[in-house]
Amino acid sequence: MLLNLIWLGFFVSAFAVALGRLVMGDAEVFPRLLTAMFDAARTGFDISLALVGVMALWLGILRIGERAGLVQALARGAAPALRQLFPGVPAGHPAQGAMVMNVSANLLGLDNAATPLGLKAMQELQTLNPTPERATDAQILFIVLNTAGLTLIPTSVIAIRQALAVKQGLVGFNAADIFLPTLLATSISLLAALLAVAVVQRLPIWRAQLLLPLGAFGAGIGALLWGLGRLPPEVAAHAVGLAGSLVIVTLVLVFLLAGALRRVPVYEVFVDGAKEGFGVAVAIIPYLVAMLVAIGVFRAAGCMDYVMGAIGAGVAALGWNTDFLPALPVGLMKILSGSGARGLMVDVMQTHGVDSFPARLAAIIQGSTETTFYVLAVYFGSVGVKDTRHALGCALFADAVGIVAAIGVAYAFYR
Repeated sequence: MLLNLIWLGFFVSAFAVALGRLVMGDAEVFPRLLTAMFDAARTGFDISLALVGVMALWLGILRIGERAGLVQALARGAAPALRQLFPGVPAGHPAQGAMVMNVSANLLGLDNAATPLGLKAMQELQTLNPTPERATDAQILFIVLNTAGLTLIPTSVIAIRQALAVKQGLVGFNAADIFLPTLLATSISLLAALLAVAVVQRLPIWRAQLLLPLGAFGAGIGALLWGLGRLPPEVAAHAVGLAGSLVIVTLVLVFLLAGALRRVPVYEVFVDGAKEGFGVAVAIIPYLVAMLVAIGVFRAAGCMDYVMGAIGAGVAALGWNTDFLPALPVGLMKILSGSGARGLMVDVMQTHGVDSFPARLAAIIQGSTETTFYVLAVYFGSVGVKDTRHALGCALFADAVGIVAAIGVAYAFYR
């Protein structure tokens, strides 16, 4: 119901604002809305079509991993923590392996790999759903954790910062200096997401079986950041990109070799798994188009400009520092559109300079948040779930905490 109201609200508010602009003399406002609707619909289809190849690749590789027993082995390794977080998922269920691999890809900032693995996990979780059109607790927690945007290595953001620094003639610019701030902000967002869902679903998150793996994970992150911090910025950025690519390619090879050793007909099994990619991508189209069209008209009508103006006036009235305001649209847009937020981030870096405080904050927000409405539309749409229950509320709470955390961390590091 909440998602229905928000979706309808995008259109109603956009129409009302556009009508007001028309009265004020803006005769082009409704043509802009119409153009935005058609462009968004085409974008939704293009995104879904582009996913076909990636879905086919990763679902084929994952099918080989399943037949070789590697996915089950990953699930067994993560079983102690997963049992606490997903009590409704039986031990050894294929969904556990897919979820573990999805989380691993997200940590490395490999969105193209994470999305098909996440969709596969949703399909496996759907097999445990007694009411297919209503989201289960496990599906909600999995999606909310995805929307928290936990990313260890924001590779794309670092690459954009480095490119703009060269263009702006900066010497000795450290494009990787957002590593620790981004990790802190995204970790706080993840914790908020976990706590929000845990409160609603009454999950026992304070048990040692869960706290110990989280502590070990935190120690590993700290060691990695310490090692990267001792390298020159350009060397660290190159090492990060190389490590991410190496991990994924190595994982593919391990799956293939493990399948061959288990006498799995890897080619035939890959093709069988890849066939699922087309069906999943097609199933996403109506959900993705619906959300992108609503967001497109909201932006084209100028509603986002009014929202930012109101926030700025409120912050100024309270006497708070307003240096963060130029970067705030990135956080608000990231909830709605990843490409839109990326464009806003680049605009902030070009307007204020890539080494400025707003630009650094924009980079942290971009690297530590996720496109919540996109994730909900694609993941739930891929399995035909219509009643998302408390998923959107918990996800938006985590988004709000993540944006506030990013602002606070940026002030702590750069002010």
